[in-house]
Amino acid sequence: MSAEQQRTLDELAEDFAGKLTALTRGVLGEGSPRFHALNMGRRVRVAPISADERVRRIPVSIDGVERLSLLACYYCCWDGQSEFLATDHSEVHVNYKDVPDPLLRFEYERRLREPPGAHVQIHAHRDEMAYLLRLADGGRPGRKLRHDRLPRLSEMHVPVGGHRVRPSLEDVLLFLHREFGIDTVQGWKGVIAQHLEEWRLLQLKSAVRDAPDAAAEVLRKLGYQVEAPKVVSPRRPGADSVKLFWP
Repeated sequence: MSAEQQRTLDELAEDFAGKLTALTRGVLGEGSPRFHALNMGRRVRVAPISADERVRRIPVSIDGVERLSLLACYYCCWDGQSEFLATDHSEVHVNYKDVPDPLLRFEYERRLREPPGAHVQIHAHRDEMAYLLRLADGGRPGRKLRHDRLPRLSEMHVPVGGHRVRPSLEDVLLFLHREFGIDTVQGWKGVIAQHLEEWRLLQLKSAVRDAPDAAAEVLRKLGYQVEAPKVVSPRRPGADSVKLFWP
């Protein structure tokens, strides 16, 4: 990576950090910690970062009392063509206040297909699920049992729709408000709606780059005039070549 590319990546990551700060403060209030972009070589870490470079948790209150905390951390890099900012790894953890083990983990690994790169992990227990995990001799739980390790429900990677339609921090905040009634500030719905629209459009554009022929077909049916490029890219849609079709 050239010095110019690194500077541009840092600038894009700083802009992303600013958007995340605007989102969390626009929903939870001005007391939410600011997101920062920290250069780590080929990647930039974007998270609320303390003076000693540790990731800070975002406090979340219910009826005026801090009950939950959010850990939101993103590792950003260039996409495959070094044109756009991409997320190499992200994690959003929902914790009960001061309890280290999370309740839920929304995570993303850009290079993963198996287990799915975009997934949710649930830290809970149910007897029927534990029984099924013990029966799963041919899968990941079975391999753990053969090494004298009991499988845990929290280690299951629950798919959420693939790399291009994965949930965002906005989705997590909406989930917390809907299910737990977390405290929000005036105007939070408008903030969520704006940021969620930007996120979904960004992912839509990525999906279009993955499957341009399908996008052109839909646009033509809507009445748009779409011409095929004179020089066709060698990249063709397929499960092995583009993330739209990855699990």
